[in-house]
Amino acid sequence: MSDTPTGGDRPDATADSEKPVAKKRLSGRAKLILLVIAIILLTASGIWFVNYQTHGRYLEETNDATIQADMVTVAPKIAGYVSAVLVNENQDVRAGQPLVRIDGRNAQAQAAQAEAQIALAGAQVETTRAQVREQYASIEQARAQLAAARVKAAFDAQEVARYRPLAASGAETREQLARLEATARQSAENVRSSAATLAAQERRVGTIQSQIRQGEAQGQAARAQLASANVDVGAATLTAAVGGRVGDKTVTLGQFVQAGTRLMSIVPLDKIYITANFKETQLALMRPGQPVDIKVDALDGMVLKGHVESLAPGTGAQFSLLPPQNATGNFTKITQRVPVRVSIEATPAARRLLVPGLSVTVTVDTISGKDDIKRVREQQEKAN
Repeated sequence: MSDTPTGGDRPDATADSEKPVAKKRLSGRAKLILLVIAIILLTASGIWFVNYQTHGRYLEETNDATIQADMVTVAPKIAGYVSAVLVNENQDVRAGQPLVRIDGRNAQAQAAQAEAQIALAGAQVETTRAQVREQYASIEQARAQLAAARVKAAFDAQEVARYRPLAASGAETREQLARLEATARQSAENVRSSAATLAAQERRVGTIQSQIRQGEAQGQAARAQLASANVDVGAATLTAAVGGRVGDKTVTLGQFVQAGTRLMSIVPLDKIYITANFKETQLALMRPGQPVDIKVDALDGMVLKGHVESLAPGTGAQFSLLPPQNATGNFTKITQRVPVRVSIEATPAARRLLVPGLSVTVTVDTISGKDDIKRVREQQEKAN
């Protein structure tokens, strides 16, 4: 007989699979942990929601912001060769510190020439005033001559009057009367001549005085030339208009520079500020004076404080070289950005690390504008 088990003796292969699988139930500890996690998540969500509704939704943020400064361009007022460069690239300078010297010998020569012209004009004025005094003496002489001529003319006229009856009676000859009459006419002519001479001498005083005024005008013109030359002499030394740091220096010793040529720039690092370009949808509650958090990328994410100084009177597009003309062609609405100026409240040590052009992230707390916008809406509703 074979030892192979018969079919009736084989074990049932599906017996175990037909048994129901027991479900794993969480222990009480696990349920407690899940409940705590759920409570924490709900609490955190509630705190976040309350914080967002009371404060978070009033925070406006942008990373389209850079540090800027009103840089001063150093340029000469006169042309000439550079005789000295007194500062180096990236050097800190104070206001009024000499930066560059230009050969100013031409300006000095012009100043000396103007001084000589002033002296010449002054000498001419003094000479003319002396002529005026001499002229007054000539006038007195002419008046004396006129008075003497009038006396003589009166005497000759009296002689003619006295001899005319005598000549008519025959007591005196007519030749004597004729001689007296001729002398009287000559005396009368001498009176008119002396009067004309006096009038000419008096008019000459005005002519000489006009020469004085002309000389004084020439002196004023020479003084103006001297002042201009002195300005050029002073302009030969270029000084720093503000305190700051030298940057973008292009001037070299011996270089010939024209008036207005940019030689370097001075960046006033103590007066840096931020220009943040916010979207127009972020400006409803933004007002000057609101606090600002400034995250500086260059300072490893350090957060500085500041406040909003002002908002630009137009979008950046309006102040571009070619402002858009939406009335022409097809129109696509694009959210515009408005530059907002933000002041930086930082310590001197932090300011030394901040330079124009650095990228920052600006967050403005606009909650103070909430009541303002409400008043605007109420006034608008009343107006409507």
